[in-house]
Amino acid sequence: MGLFDFIKGQFIEVIEWLDDTGSMVYRFPVYDNAIKMGAKLVVRESQAAIFVNEGQIADVFGPGTYTLSTQNMPVLTALKSWKYGFNSPFKADVYFVSTRNFTQLKWGTTNPVIMRDAEFGMVRLRGFGNYALKVNDPALFLKEIFGTQQDFSAENVAGYLKSVIVSGVSDLLGESKIPVIDLAASYDELSRAATDKLQAHFMPMGLWLTALTIENISLPEEVEKTIDRRSSMNIAGNLDQYMKYQTAEALREAANNPADGSAGTGIGLGAGMAMGQAMSQMMRQNEQQNSANAGGSYSAGPGAASVAGAAAPGSGAAASERAAQVGGVSPDGGSAAPAKKFCSECGQPLAPTAKFCSNCGTKV
Repeated sequence: MGLFDFIKGQFIEVIEWLDDTGSMVYRFPVYDNAIKMGAKLVVRESQAAIFVNEGQIADVFGPGTYTLSTQNMPVLTALKSWKYGFNSPFKADVYFVSTRNFTQLKWGTTNPVIMRDAEFGMVRLRGFGNYALKVNDPALFLKEIFGTQQDFSAENVAGYLKSVIVSGVSDLLGESKIPVIDLAASYDELSRAATDKLQAHFMPMGLWLTALTIENISLPEEVEKTIDRRSSMNIAGNLDQYMKYQTAEALREAANNPADGSAGTGIGLGAGMAMGQAMSQMMRQNEQQNSANAGGSYSAGPGAASVAGAAAPGSGAAASERAAQVGGVSPDGGSAAPAKKFCSECGQPLAPTAKFCSNCGTKV
């Protein structure tokens, strides 16, 4: 290498950044090399280049290709006190800032957020989701956040931004007063409202919150169990039906998982007794209803019948009714009426030709 090549290598002639790291800010390495006046600066789309002189922000360049001169670096020219037409190498810090949209950044509550709900009272909520941001003001971002690091990624500031988002979302949930049961139906509205609300916290850092998504807001396990129990009762219809449903479930569990020892036997007996009582009550209600429909009580015997009716014993109507009920001959000499039949198990009236009880299925 000749002397000319060595001297030429000390001067940077092309300044550019090929962003293959996903960083937000990249410091171009010019520590020991001087920038040649007339060097080419290449700023690609979604980038901004910032020249810094001794810690002070000078000129900012947007996307495009530039030939560096005193004309397109007015601030740096003034800071350096260059004369017009200066054509010597100079030193300056050059930072490239990515202005693209950084997506799939995560936020979530580290600790539960306590809020007041009209139905459940004080509840603890956890939430998580995604957000996206971009650098809106490269010079302001460099001044407020970046400092003098070699490079910078969204993860470097994610911890602070996550706390800002959680605080804003928690405040929004408290102000909205949306019932816990209805939160899932309001995720989109809450996300848009949170984006607008948090924008005021991002802009002073030179950032723009482009999107925020609430993926889930979850309740404590105890509250979820309470909701499950209420849902089961609603499905059952009323408390009586729910208790019968619970009894049937207990019997099924006892049959599928026979317990060992007295405790398991007691549980099985208790569930069986409860089921028996429920069935007995249903049968009594059935009998009372059937008796009311028939208009009296009956005592059947071989060839005899006792009827408690409203008609007088000697009246013709009463006699005809009794004769029809027991299959006797009517007083006026008519033919015998067919005897009514009743189920021996549940007392349900049966058709004369019935073979099985239509109510309980007992064979006649």
